[in-house]
Parts: sequence; C-alpha cells; structure tokens
Amino acid sequence: MTQTLSDRVVGVLGTGEAVGKAQAARAVVADWRSGIIPEIGRAMPRDRPKRPMKPDLLLPRDMPRRGKAQTLAGRIALLHAIAHIELNAIDLAADILVRFPDADAPLEFYNDWLGVLDDEAKHFFLMSDRLTALGTAYGDLPAHDGLWQAAQDTADDLLARLAVVPLVLEARGLDVTPQMISSLDEVGDPDSVAALEVIYKDEIGHVAVGRKWFEYFCDDVPEHTWRRLVKQYFHGAVKPPFNDAARAEAGFGAAYYSELT
Repeated sequence: MTQTLSDRVVGVLGTGEAVGKAQAARAVVADWRSGIIPEIGRAMPRDRPKRPMKPDLLLPRDMPRRGKAQTLAGRIALLHAIAHIELNAIDLAADILVRFPDADAPLEFYNDWLGVLDDEAKHFFLMSDRLTALGTAYGDLPAHDGLWQAAQDTADDLLARLAVVPLVLEARGLDVTPQMISSLDEVGDPDSVAALEVIYKDEIGHVAVGRKWFEYFCDDVPEHTWRRLVKQYFHGAVKPPFNDAARAEAGFGAAYYSELT
C-alpha cells in the first residue's frame, strides 16, 4: 500500500537517529514534490518524537554554561546547541503537518510547512557538517529537553501553535543570530558564518510562513489574538532586543509584540 504524506511525516517523527531523521524529512519533501506521495491522508501523531541515544537531555537549569565563541570549546558548544535546535525544529515542522487534520487547511498550507521541514533538515546537516569539521559530532555534548514543550502545550490549538512556535521561538532566532554570526566572524570561522547566514535567511521565511497562516486562521484582530495566546501558552518572556528589520521583512511588525515589552 502506498503511504500518504501523513504516514511518511509520522515516520519522520518516529525516526530516532539524528541523521536518519533529517534524511527522512528531506526524502518526504522530495517525494511529495515529485508526485510519488499521492495524497495528504491522516495519521495518528506521536505524543513525543523519537530521539537519538545521544545527546544526554537535561533540564534547562542543569545545562552547563556555554563558553564564548572565541574558544574552540565555546564555538563547538554554540554550533552543537544550534544543531539541537534544528533537530527539534524538524519535529516541530513535521508535527504541525499531522497534528491538526480537522483544521481544513488548504494544500498551500502543507506545501509551505513541507518547505519549512526541508529547510530545518538542511540546517541540521549544515551544523552537523561544521561539528564534524571541528572534530566532534552532534550528541557529544548535553542538550536541554525544553523545546518540545511548546508542541505539547499547543497540541490542541493550531492557532496557539502558530502563535508560539514560528512567531515566538523562530522570531527569537532572528533576534540572536546576527550576534552569533558576528562572533564567529571575529574568530575567523567563515564556514560557520556562511552556514548561519543560510539559516538566518531561511528563518525569516519561516516566520513569514507562520505569520501568513496565523492571520489566515485568525478570525479576530491578529495582533490582539497573538498577544493573548502568547500570554496563555508561552512559558517565558517576549522581550527585547528585537531585530525589528528582520521581523518586518517577515511581515511580523512591531504592532504584534511592542505591547508585550
């Protein structure tokens, strides 16, 4: 029997090994775009995605302090942390494709989020390659287990998922990535700089996708609804400094978030 898109995406969530998960994600996107996968279908999402044996997952408060990028150890820790974020982002993009089948989303919704899924897998490979070049690998350092919390908290509400994952978590990436790029540039690591510049450009697009579909499904004033949902579902603070230019490029202007500061 030919598997549906939803079957294949659940397969990504059920793949534990990190490289295998990223490969499976890219294969799903390629097969969908080539017409090998015939339909969207429905499949039961997983409560939690499978994870690799390594890294050891700690509570955020138990994570060791990351050194500065001026040292090799600090640079490795930074790139490892980004690799971990990107692996979790694969699962977050996969989950939104199968979690809300009753939302009556148009085909364009699935095409957009498959594009995000493909990007996140690409980003993981970029970081994995940089770690390999520096003599280490993803899994060699501990990582925290807090990133999936946003998916669990918004598992019953697509609008809340869109409010929190792309428009808080990914938008925060727009705020902090330029400083990471600058730090890596200062220590003479052009390959890591180039990789992060790819990620940064793609993440602007991901925030734009999130904002687009948030406004599509929102039946009230989007800015007001976003602030309400963030206060309800996000267990943290949305605070400056903001990269207003990158957020605006994604169509996610200060009218959304300025009143939260």
